[in-house]
Amino acid sequence: MIAPETATAVASAAYIVAALLFILSLAGLRKHETSRRGVAFGIVGMAIALAATVWVTVAGAWTQPQAAFGLTLLVVAVLVGGAIGLWRARVVEMTGMPELIALLHSFVGLAAVIVGWNGALYDIGLEGTLADIHHAEVFIGVFIGGVTFTGSIVAFLKLSGRISSKPLVLFGKNVLNLGALVLFVALTVWYVITPELWLLVLVTVLAFALGWHLVASIGGGDMPVVVSMLNSYSGWAAAAAGFLLNNDLLIVTGALVGSSGAYLSYIMCKAMNRSFLSVIAGGFGIEAPTTGDEDYGDNREIDAESAADMLVSASSVVITPGYGMAVAQAQHGVADLVQKLRERGVDVRFGIHPVAGRLPGHMNVLLAEAKVPYDIVLEMDEINDDLATTDVVLVIGANDTVNPAAAEDPSSPIAGMPVLRVWEAHNVIVFKRSMASGYAGVPNPLFYRENAQMLFGDAKERVDDILRYL
Repeated sequence: MIAPETATAVASAAYIVAALLFILSLAGLRKHETSRRGVAFGIVGMAIALAATVWVTVAGAWTQPQAAFGLTLLVVAVLVGGAIGLWRARVVEMTGMPELIALLHSFVGLAAVIVGWNGALYDIGLEGTLADIHHAEVFIGVFIGGVTFTGSIVAFLKLSGRISSKPLVLFGKNVLNLGALVLFVALTVWYVITPELWLLVLVTVLAFALGWHLVASIGGGDMPVVVSMLNSYSGWAAAAAGFLLNNDLLIVTGALVGSSGAYLSYIMCKAMNRSFLSVIAGGFGIEAPTTGDEDYGDNREIDAESAADMLVSASSVVITPGYGMAVAQAQHGVADLVQKLRERGVDVRFGIHPVAGRLPGHMNVLLAEAKVPYDIVLEMDEINDDLATTDVVLVIGANDTVNPAAAEDPSSPIAGMPVLRVWEAHNVIVFKRSMASGYAGVPNPLFYRENAQMLFGDAKERVDDILRYL
């Protein structure tokens, strides 16, 4: 028979090891070269954490009959959750990763709400100041979890195309958000003084409504930042659950996820010339009204053979990928194209916008998957000043991140957002299925520039056509 005290001590030691592995995992993910090792650290850390939790539950089952039922639930939950996780990981495509991650964030938020309600309904016999602290933990945990849950659900629906990506603009939206936060603070004080159940019901509904409104108010072009911010929210929700469960590992892990997600969001906001505080408040991404009837002139088309001729006669080429490349799964063809051009002495590099795709680092992962040399994959700030002296820029599936309206049209919804200045190059070839606007719903004047030509069709097929001509 395992003594509960011994099991708890062993589990605490295991949690410390797991927490250290999670920190090493984050450190490994900082660089492309060490990212695999970082993922391995995270997997091992989570396995240790799960094993320690099972160990504590097994020890409790020997001495407490009701703990045996808890052990059964834990085993069933791990098996069901693990089976679903393995299945989704095997079948999900890279284009579906952003919405899958948003959906996973919602699970963390919902778990925090359930843990909070459990903490409120289960009397642990605290009195005085300790009871007040416990009530505050319950209330704050439920609120953070509720905001994360519905906000992540809306992000999932937008990213998967189940609802419109356009921002919801209610009358007095900022007043509504600020009022909800003020009401939350007032209700928290009330609940600490008088912990009545109806107050918990009210804050749960308030959190669900606020989370839905915060993300619904943000336009599609800014969704990568939203996913990053929801990642941070899910971390703080996990930390709140850790305080309620008196679990140090949850607290440490939640703080790691929350702080790293917030810092990533801050970096992305700086790159997009957005206000970090307005992201938290759901106040950015409101699209300015546009008439939609601007006359940009006529666009010019090019075929794959002419594109191949232009590429082989160039001395420098920059490729700017976007979500369309992910949808077409053209990254492997693009990698072959880069190899062919470099063999001919052409200087080929990539220019990656911070929010290219619908997930931070989306394009970097795709290119790494296709074995593109990482030393030629440059960030926007590293490549922008070189575009004016570049012979050919290939825009493959990108739209909003190469839109000159961001720099030239103060009335544009994306005005002020730093973009890749591809229009400064000598020649631009744009791979697109049609002349439709991008995810943000903003027309792109680039398509009508004198130095730009459109190569219509599926990006993978057009890249393969160019390769055949080469």
